[in-house]
Order: sequence, then C-alpha cells, then structure tokens
Amino acid sequence: MIDRLTDGFSACHLFPQRPQLHFHPTENQCSCCGGEVLVYKTVRKLVTTLDVGEFQSVETQLRCKHCQAIYRSEELRALTPQGGKFGFDVIEFVGRALFTGCRAESQIRSELAARNVAISENEIRFLGKRFIVYLMLAHRECSEALKHHMEVGGGYILHMDGTCEGDSPHLFSCIDGLGNIVLGNRKMPTEDSQHIIPLLQQLESEYGSPIGCVHDMGGAILKSVRQVFPGIADFICHFHFLRDLGKDLFDFEYRTLRRYTRSYNVQAKLKKCAKQLKSVIDETPLLSDSLAGYLNIRSFRCVGKDLDQRIMTYLLVSWVLEYSSASHGLGFPFDRPHLEFYRRLQETYPMLKQLKQQGVEGIPLGVMQRTLADPALKKLAQRMLEKTQLFDALRKAMRIACPDKTPGLNDPGDDDIKTIESRVSQFRHSSKIVSLAASDTSYHKMVKQLDKYWDKLFADPIEVETPSGKLTIQPQRTNNLMEQSFRFLKRDRRKKSGLHSLAKTLKGMLADTPLVRNLSNPEYVSILLKGKGSLADRFAEIDIQQVRQEEKENERRWRKYPKRMCRLFKIPDLPQRLIKMLGN
Repeated sequence: MIDRLTDGFSACHLFPQRPQLHFHPTENQCSCCGGEVLVYKTVRKLVTTLDVGEFQSVETQLRCKHCQAIYRSEELRALTPQGGKFGFDVIEFVGRALFTGCRAESQIRSELAARNVAISENEIRFLGKRFIVYLMLAHRECSEALKHHMEVGGGYILHMDGTCEGDSPHLFSCIDGLGNIVLGNRKMPTEDSQHIIPLLQQLESEYGSPIGCVHDMGGAILKSVRQVFPGIADFICHFHFLRDLGKDLFDFEYRTLRRYTRSYNVQAKLKKCAKQLKSVIDETPLLSDSLAGYLNIRSFRCVGKDLDQRIMTYLLVSWVLEYSSASHGLGFPFDRPHLEFYRRLQETYPMLKQLKQQGVEGIPLGVMQRTLADPALKKLAQRMLEKTQLFDALRKAMRIACPDKTPGLNDPGDDDIKTIESRVSQFRHSSKIVSLAASDTSYHKMVKQLDKYWDKLFADPIEVETPSGKLTIQPQRTNNLMEQSFRFLKRDRRKKSGLHSLAKTLKGMLADTPLVRNLSNPEYVSILLKGKGSLADRFAEIDIQQVRQEEKENERRWRKYPKRMCRLFKIPDLPQRLIKMLGN
C-alpha cells in the first residue's frame, strides 16, 4: 500500500505532461550602481531534474538601466548550469552511478527513465565526464581547508605511483597515506620526471611539503622527489623493493625454465590424459561414486586400498596441472607457477610410473621422463630453487608478502621497523650471503641493491609538531594504498565495461577520475561540501565557464588529431585530391 502511494508521487505521475515553470531574479535595483532594473528579455529552455523530470523553464532576465548589468534567476541557476539541459542532481546521480556504483550507461538510462528523465547513453557519458570536472574544481577550491585538516593530524605522507595498460597514457596519482585522501592526479605520455615534477610542485603550492614520501624504485620518481622535496624523509616501498630484487635475482632462470618445459609439450599431453580419465570415471557409476566418496573425506592424508588406480592417476595428473593453485596472487617473483609445475612433475613421476605398470593407460610417461631427464633443465631448476629459498628468507626477514601468509597484495607488513632492520642486517651479513655475493654476479647485485636503498628502507619514525603537541608517525612500509587505488579503479572499469584490457578506457578517462575514491571518506566529503547538503548543491556554486574551459583543455591535451581530421582517413584517393589542390 505504501509503495503504491509513493509511486504515485513520482515525477511521471505528477507531471504526465511537460510543465512550464517561471523564474525571476530577486533584485529590485542594481547592486553595482543602485540604478533601476528593467525587464531585458525572456529566455525559454528545456530543463530536466530528478524531482520534476523534463519541464519548460521561462526565465525573465533584468538589466540595469545605467550600467547595463544583467540579472538572472538564482533559483534556476541553482537547478541547472547556465546553458545546460540537465540539472545538477542529474549530474550527481549519473556520476555516482558510473563511478561508485559501476553501472553501465544502459542501466543508468533505464533507472532515469523510471524517474521521467529522458537521456541518451552519449549524454550519460558526457555528464559522467562533467561530474569528474566539477569534482576536480570543488576539490581544488577546498585545498586550504584540506591543508588545515592534514596539519591538525601532523601533516601528510605522500604516496605516489602510476599505472598504464598497453599503449595507454600513464595515470599518475598522489595520495595522503595518513588520511587516505587522493590529493592530485595527472595523465602523462610516459612516467618521466619532466611530467611528475610539475604535479609535485602543484601539490607543494596547495598543501605544503609532505612530512615524508613513499614510492617504488622508479628513477623518475626518485629524481622528482629529490628536486621538489629536498631533505624530506623518503621511503622505498618494501613490496616493490622485494619484487624488483627478486626479478633481478632469478628472472632469467624462470623465463628459461618456462621456455624449456613448454618445448616438451608435456602439459598438453597431461591435459589429454586427464580428459580421458575423467570421461572413463564419469561413464562408470562405480568409479564416479568412489571418487565422490573420497572427496567427501575431510582429510586426504591417506588413500584407501580400495581406491581404483584410474582415480588415483586422475587425482595425481590433475594435481600437476593445477600447479597455479599454489600461488597467492602476488605475481612473479613471489609466485613461481612454472617452477611449481616442474616440482610437481618430479614428485608424481615415480607414482605415475608405478600406476602405468599396474595397467593404467594413457599416462604420458615418455614425455615426462624426457622433461625430467634433461640435464640443462634439471640444473636450471635446481639453481632457481636455491635462489628462491634465499629470496623467501629475505621475505621472512622483512615480514612482508611472506610465503606463509595470505593477505596477498593488501599485506601491510608487520613488526616495528627496527626489528625488521635487525633481521635484514643479519641476513645481509650472514656468511652464506657474503660468500655467494663474492662468487656470483646475481647475488652481488642483490647485496648492492640492499646497501644502496638501506636508508630509504629502514628510516626512523618521523616526529612532528601538531596543535595538540608532538606526534610520532611511522610511514607505511608499503605503497599498497596506491596499488589498491589502481586495482579498485581497474576492477570498477572492468565491471562496468566487461572488458579485460583497459588501454582504451585509460585513454579516454579524465586524469582526476581517482578523486571519486574520496567520496567514501566522510571527513573529506564534509570539507568538500562547504556546508552544502549535497554534491549537486556544491556543484551549483562553481562557475560553468570554468567547467567548460577544463573540458576544452582535456580535449585539446589528449586529442590525437585536430577535430574532424579523422574523416580524411576514410578517403581512398586523398593524395590525388591534395595534389589537385596544389596544382590549382
């Protein structure tokens, strides 16, 4: 009953036909010179808001008799941008639906149609970009309030990183690690210091210098930080450091191991074997029931004597093929799936050989034997295993992305920095590492990297003055804030578009799109709104000319060719036409 009553108050029921609403300025005399104001003209336009739907606005404009100043209706100005059709509430609805709700344009169009708002998918995409521009301008206008907010908490720690896909531009973002607030963003052709330095200079002018910086080992970022923030505490992300160190240590062995195992085509033969065995099991009720009974057992430590050899073979071959299940989602070098595949081959080969002797058909023992008997491959796997064991020992010493932990890419690390430094120092100066570094180039390079970045890995906590007294701050050991921000951004875009590759999306995306993450922060939203009740009300205070200027700048900055030039590319005889023009 309540639902039927509320449905009756929707815009489509209240206004089945387009209404006409009149708007007038409130001025009785000119605020500039005090002169008399007279009716200048009446302007009609179609306006669409969430509350009313589409309506005809009739605005009476006034003009000063003496200074010619023109006065418009503030009420209409609060509803929709000058010259715009859709209200600020529609812009906010579309922006939130696109960027926080991850809904597709077609879905948003249907939702708005139910509220008597007729809009095309192209208009939804346009309003989505306009939402980001409004958000960026509002963010820029509250920089002083944000600066004060951060100063009360002791300042800000600047986390910075960039992301790209394929041939897309780099999206570079900067986040306050203490308040988890996105402060600035920029799209750049490459992650180069000439593009990063202006962004850092802009942040310094708006928020002052950070109390510390956290980033990866990129040379462009290191150079930019040295130039813009000399003397500021500078930290290297432990996760990025370990990732780069591991790649340097055994990337060559890993790539070679992967190439060798693929050349034997052993994986394809095992897949064929598993498929044949599954077909036999599925077609034999006794076997399928036996497999189901075994899988229902909580502990798989022992196998009953009555388990058929074909089922045992199927379990072993499937275990080898699912080698990637041993990974923890950290990526190389923390996860080494191809080394795990080779290890599983080694472990199952004796059992599979015995099962084949007992009469199980289809087991590709020949190709397995050739793969495991290859002396170069065996030596390569052994060398890589030794390197990964030392690398994992360093991971445990640094207590981040540890093999025995499951937080994955969200792992912030544990233990205090001095304890970690002591453990890593023991690792670095152990007799084994010293000996290996003296005889092996890859270990020597690992030790050199540790020594080079030691001060940036194990810096002391920062002591700062705040209005409430001294405060000791220990920056995060990782740049996971940035990694999470980019993962959320990419996940949301994939969810909305259904595409795995985001190269095209990143090309068309406005640089300040990451600012939408701040809308989940209540303190930030309170600062951004400046006392207004909603984003729509806040956007109404921003000059539309600023918005349009930013839109033009964004279009100009990333337009590959001049406007309408792409039409020329479809002309098959363009060279001949141009030659004729030159001849004339």
